[in-house]
Amino acid sequence: MRRPTIPDLAETAGVSVATVNRVLSGAANVRLATRERVQQAAEQMGFYGVGSIQARVAAARPRLRFGVLLLQPHRPFYQNVARALKDAASSAVGADVDLRIDFLEDLSPQNIATRALDMAGTCDAICVTVAVHPVVTQALETIQGQGIPVFALISQISISGQISYIGLDNWKVGRTSAWTFANICKVPGKIGILMGNPRYRNQEMNEAGFRSYFREHAPNFTLLEPISTFESAAVAQEMTEKLLADHPDLAGLYISGGGISGALAALRASGRMGSIVVVGYDLTDVTRAALLDGAMTLVISHPLARLAREAIDGMVRACNTPGSNQTSIAPFEIHTRENI
Repeated sequence: MRRPTIPDLAETAGVSVATVNRVLSGAANVRLATRERVQQAAEQMGFYGVGSIQARVAAARPRLRFGVLLLQPHRPFYQNVARALKDAASSAVGADVDLRIDFLEDLSPQNIATRALDMAGTCDAICVTVAVHPVVTQALETIQGQGIPVFALISQISISGQISYIGLDNWKVGRTSAWTFANICKVPGKIGILMGNPRYRNQEMNEAGFRSYFREHAPNFTLLEPISTFESAAVAQEMTEKLLADHPDLAGLYISGGGISGALAALRASGRMGSIVVVGYDLTDVTRAALLDGAMTLVISHPLARLAREAIDGMVRACNTPGSNQTSIAPFEIHTRENI
């Protein structure tokens, strides 16, 4: 077979010969997307100058540093989020991304605000998973006022759209959870609700959607007042033990927030595992095991790979188009014992 020529490459990439020559010479007046299209075509057809094209494209890509603040490092979910973000950053479109991920052990508003401001001092954009609090909100507004894009991941911060949000439609998540109880519980009964912290807007919206479904479609159920676990497994275990002791006729348990491992430990120790419908969030080793042994009925999960791509690509776009909103709502995943 003859060696591919520049005209062959131009035809495969859908550009002119002059454009290919400009890419090969490193000319500045070629859009990055066009350079990358030429590079992809060269790699596919085995073009002899592919190494030179790759070098030119790499030199033309902007270099951006992104910072991410996630919750406690001991929580498997946030370790999974971190891995997904690192994978997305390594294959980012439109820029070479240097990713810095920090975990928040101290969840006080003052510490979160300080860490966010510190991170913004060395980053082109930041992405945070935090509770809504005036101190935190003021810090994030200060960062945005400095021209640094701020993204909220998993839990929404600004309902006005000033801070781009990457996550789920939590109203629908709550209503879907409610649908599960209404259709799986054999008879209407009491539903216990565990929340991590109502200052996380995703959890607040989960509960609102949850209650709205029961008001409309299953009014014979009794929804108990939500109990806060403060994102702690130990607290969740203690609260679940009390809930089970106070309500021997409990029909369901809705775990909307952190501490799920503690709640499941209490449920297993009670001897009532399998007799109570249990719905919680995110497929981890803990929740997978709970689905398999019957401690949990259904898990609603974030599509982490997709959310991570949306977050990284959105931050790249926000840096290229200052002031733009890059909010992205992803469909959630549903897991039962039969489909994991």
